[in-house]
Amino acid sequence: MSAALASAWWLLVLALSPVVLPMAVLTRRKALRLMPAAGEQAGVAGAALAGEPLRLLVLGESTAVGVGVSCMQLALAGQLAGAMSQRFSRPVAWQVCGENGITAAKLHQRYVSQRSVTTPAAGPHDLVVVLLGVNDTTHLSSLKRWQASLQQIVQGLQHHAQTTADRVVFSGVPPLQHFTALPWLFRRLLGLRAAMLDRAMRESAAATGAQYLALDLDFAAHLMAVDGYHPSAAGYRLWADNLLLGIRLQPQGSQA
Repeated sequence: MSAALASAWWLLVLALSPVVLPMAVLTRRKALRLMPAAGEQAGVAGAALAGEPLRLLVLGESTAVGVGVSCMQLALAGQLAGAMSQRFSRPVAWQVCGENGITAAKLHQRYVSQRSVTTPAAGPHDLVVVLLGVNDTTHLSSLKRWQASLQQIVQGLQHHAQTTADRVVFSGVPPLQHFTALPWLFRRLLGLRAAMLDRAMRESAAATGAQYLALDLDFAAHLMAVDGYHPSAAGYRLWADNLLLGIRLQPQGSQA
């Protein structure tokens, strides 16, 4: 990650601070706040199918807990579990760990290092999807701490949940320049910052042996929730489909 690029971003923010700071305060006050999806944060997709259930864990921020949709079945975890179940003709036992507003460092502290994420009784997770970056962007987390936290999450999953690094997938940092809830100048600045975190995430994945998949969405209106900040059910479905296309996963006994 280029230190010069990061320094240039901070200089730009400093120069624009008389405009950007009031804009940020006003945006925070006026933002439409949606609740996490209703329902249990665990379930089984394709329960009627034969075979040992695949084990899916989704870790992360508001998108992990389904902000933007009414129930967990319409959120990323539920939709990805359903798509995996169809893809591999197996049941998929899914679980969500995370919360709205959490950063990578806090996710590691509250869920991974405290052993809230442990090995399921039937064996290690077949797939762990990590959804982070929006809050680290808006909280202006340092790139160094961001990368350290991502690597600690992978190491913690290996230690506490016996999950090999190649089963951990970092979904790319959302490009905040497309978030219509934010004023144009503000979202352009945050979009630049998010791109830096996304590159650092890709580097962290390579360093740990985890997978990285760029977030490939066009952010059309029908893919966004009413807050202009989170995905709609259609957005989560497309996200889940794209993840399933990109992940390197060959479960025991399945045919790719």
